[in-house]
Amino acid sequence: MSRVALDQYLYLLDEAFGGDDWHSVMSNIKDLELEDWLWVPAGGARPIGEMVSHLAACKNMYRDHAFGPATLTCADPAADQKMLKQASPAAIDGLLRFVNDAQARLRDAVDALGDDRELTRPRRTNWGDMAETRWIIKALIEHDLYHAGEINRLRSLRRQSDRWAFEAFESQADASV
Repeated sequence: MSRVALDQYLYLLDEAFGGDDWHSVMSNIKDLELEDWLWVPAGGARPIGEMVSHLAACKNMYRDHAFGPATLTCADPAADQKMLKQASPAAIDGLLRFVNDAQARLRDAVDALGDDRELTRPRRTNWGDMAETRWIIKALIEHDLYHAGEINRLRSLRRQSDRWAFEAFESQADASV
């Protein structure tokens, strides 16, 4: 029984959530200031804190429906997509525990699969359809990467540093001449 593909999915799941490069969720929230968590740009509606809560809620919902009893609903606290009400150190610590716990449980559920044959097995989704296990895992990886990009963008807008890295370097070089 091979786990080559399954182990690759686990690697990608780990990297999208907590990898060291700038694409991961945790990499994009590690240096947030208190003011960043609930800031919303003009015309916007979702702060970073809500995106992180949403990520945790989705991880919990997908895991429960694909690998568990499929009893979790949107009304359950484990599916709270607006958990962060205030940007205090204690509230942010709670949110970080929430998202890290959701990731750990999801990862454990995927790791518990026996072998690569499980990846094509149909499983429940939280909206009632069936999907292959590999599609569900891929969707969760993409979901992390998508919201990591949104978080990066919001942080850059709030800090007024929304430019390409090479442009910032060129501006510094021009200023030193």
